[in-house]
Amino acid sequence: MELKSHRPSVGVYPATSDYAHAMEVRGAQRLLFVAGTMGLHPDGTPGATLAEQLELIWSNIRTILAAADMTVDNIVRLTSYLTDAAYAEANAAARVAALGGRVVPTTAIVVQTLVNAWLVEIEVIAAA
Repeated sequence: MELKSHRPSVGVYPATSDYAHAMEVRGAQRLLFVAGTMGLHPDGTPGATLAEQLELIWSNIRTILAAADMTVDNIVRLTSYLTDAAYAEANAAARVAALGGRVVPTTAIVVQTLVNAWLVEIEVIAAA
């Protein structure tokens, strides 16, 4: 499988250092669509802080990917749902750290959730 990030700079606004406009996937045999994943412990209780929830989210995503014999290196698209715009910077930093600086197309949306204690939810698409 080959992944190629597209970050054109002519005719479109420039991509930031942690963002790509598109990810081209060639030769993939499998796609994995991961539902929105929250910062919940295995017993279903949410992390107490934003930092703890972001840590749990990425741990949960790694576990889900591993079930499909994938890692974060297989992520080709990511959407974050934040309950407060103030969480954007911490969310971006957690994403950059979790992906080891690898740039993928990403979108962050401010939303309401059904449970007030859920601060961030992240869904990913992975390819292998």
